[in-house]
Amino acid sequence: MTKIAAGWSEGRLNVPGRGKPLRMKILNALRTGENRLAKRMASWDSPWARGLLPPVEDAAERTKLWWATAAVMVAGGGWRGRRAASAGVAGMVTAQVLSNGVGKQLIERRRPPKEWFWHEDVEDRPDSSSFPSGHTAAAVAFTAAVAPTWPWAGAVCAVPTALVAVERVHSGAHYPSDVAAGAAIGLAAAAVVRAAPRLLLRRLG
Repeated sequence: MTKIAAGWSEGRLNVPGRGKPLRMKILNALRTGENRLAKRMASWDSPWARGLLPPVEDAAERTKLWWATAAVMVAGGGWRGRRAASAGVAGMVTAQVLSNGVGKQLIERRRPPKEWFWHEDVEDRPDSSSFPSGHTAAAVAFTAAVAPTWPWAGAVCAVPTALVAVERVHSGAHYPSDVAAGAAIGLAAAAVVRAAPRLLLRRLG
C-alpha cells in the first residue's frame, strides 16, 4: 500500500501545494497548540505520574493488560463475562488492524522530539509512525466493546484506558492528536464488532 508522503514531520503537517493562507494559519495554530500541550504533559513530574504511568505502560505493552482482563472475565464473570471478553478481544484486534495495519501505513509522522522529555522512557520509543496511537486504539476498543454487555466491567476498564492515553503522550511516544485518532479508531472498531452479528444475520436471513 502506497504511503501518503511524509505528511507529519515533528508535528508539522505538510500540505501539498500552496494552499490557502487561512488554511495554513489554522493548521499552524493547531500545530502550535498541540506542541504546547505535548510539552506540558511531558513536563509532569508529580509523584503519581512517576509511580503510576510507567507500570501502566508496561502492562499495556503488546496488549497484555487487556488479554489478562479478558481472562479474568472469562474465569469469573459467567456467561456475561465470556460474552464481554469475546467482544472486547474482537474490538481490540479490529482496532489494532485499523491503527497499525492501515493508519500507520498510510500516514508517516515522526515521534515528538526527544528534547521535550526529561525522562528516559523516551529512549524506548518504537520506530514506527507516531500516527495513530495503537495502544490507545486497542484500549478504547476493548473498553467500548465490553461496556454494552457488562457496564460495570466497562466502567472499571475505563480507568486504565484513560491512563494509557495519558501515558502515551507523557512518555514521548505520541502527540495528543495521535491519541485522539487512536481513541476514534477504537470507538469505530467497537461499533463494528457490535454491528457485525446483526449484519451477518441479515445476510443469512
